[in-house]
Amino acid sequence: MGKGSNVAKANAARERNAKDKGKTPEERAAAKAKAEKDKAAHKCEICLQTFMVSSTDKALFMHVTSKHDKLTSEPEKCFPRLKGYDPNAPPAPAPAAPAPVKKKAAPKKKDDDLGDLLAAGLKGKKK
Repeated sequence: MGKGSNVAKANAARERNAKDKGKTPEERAAAKAKAEKDKAAHKCEICLQTFMVSSTDKALFMHVTSKHDKLTSEPEKCFPRLKGYDPNAPPAPAPAAPAPVKKKAAPKKKDDDLGDLLAAGLKGKKK
């Protein structure tokens, strides 16, 4: 081996370590921008309070009833998304989980066959 044999090892180690470092500054900036956008996804038109993108209509309606109780008959003035929202409607059913896949049972070997094979082997010719 020559003097340059460690060069390949060093390059391979450098690549491995680069993967472990994590996100680049550009990726971090993009993730932060997305988080900020999601954080302010729903904004009350009256008091300008923001709600996360994962907020449900029920949670938004609770904001309307607790903070703006005079507007409970028309919650779309706070959140346009709540137009036609009925707080007394039953919740939507959750999507059904896929049925579990049944495994086919392997056919059982008959014990009779093993007994016959053993008996046939014992009846072999004597030398």
